[in-house]
Amino acid sequence: MRFTKLFLTFIFLLLIKQTATVATELDSAFIERFAKNYLTEQFPSTEEEKVRISVAHLDPRITIKPCKIPLTANIPEKNGAINVNVKISCDELIQWKIYLSAKVEITKAVLIAKNTISKGDKLDEGNVELAFIPINKIRGNKLTDTNIVFGAKAKKRIAKGRAISKRSICLICKGDVVTIIVSSDNFSIKTQGVALSSGNINEQIRVKNTRSKKVITPRVKGINQVIINL
Repeated sequence: MRFTKLFLTFIFLLLIKQTATVATELDSAFIERFAKNYLTEQFPSTEEEKVRISVAHLDPRITIKPCKIPLTANIPEKNGAINVNVKISCDELIQWKIYLSAKVEITKAVLIAKNTISKGDKLDEGNVELAFIPINKIRGNKLTDTNIVFGAKAKKRIAKGRAISKRSICLICKGDVVTIIVSSDNFSIKTQGVALSSGNINEQIRVKNTRSKKVITPRVKGINQVIINL
């Protein structure tokens, strides 16, 4: 009985040793997964940005030596480029390293034109949608908030698929008839005016008071509304 227990214990330990050896065995598939996992940690996806990572296959002519300690990875030149080289290293007494090329594609959610929007057209869900586009194709500060865009008008023609920016729209455009709100803690007065310049939410624009003919510089409060806080 004692002999049987010893024999079973020996077999159990032998199986554990074999499993550990297989688990730590290095091959091209393991190295490629290791590189991809590392890149996934370095470039995580978020609600605003999606990341797609593809790692090139390891050259079959490369001999992968064993490593008794955990591998390390880094990107020697992390400069935001789409194409990167991942350095996989074994830092044992006799060191070795392998380089893998990879592609990191980052797309960001921005509002774009569903179809061509003509100058003066109002922007709404019918002609604007949220889409993920490569960040290397985004120039300037593009808009993502529909509350800022919907209801605004195009200052110029916006081609289909182009991202919407503040420069291409105006919540109040030059020539629009606006409501001027003069507000304080104790009272609020409304009157009419004509916009002499264009602007978006919270921006100051020039407005001519229709009644007094005076030119003032209130802030844009909303669609066809400007406000002066006393």
